[in-house]
Amino acid sequence: MKVALLSLLFIIIIALQVPSLVKQKMWRELVAYSVLMVVAMFYSFGLALDMPLPNPARVVEIVFTPVTSMIHKVLS
Repeated sequence: MKVALLSLLFIIIIALQVPSLVKQKMWRELVAYSVLMVVAMFYSFGLALDMPLPNPARVVEIVFTPVTSMIHKVLS
């Protein structure tokens, strides 16, 4: 039931967003939107199916820790 509701929700969101992007020929935005939507769909379905998923905060921490340390070195 959760998967069906999630699927319906994503179909509605896509049906509302994608036509305007295509109509305005915003191809780069459409690609970015599609990538983010696919990531959101996989993560949402994983949560709905009680699959073990990585914490997104950990990924952000791994990516930005070197950046913040570099900024601290430059500013100090």
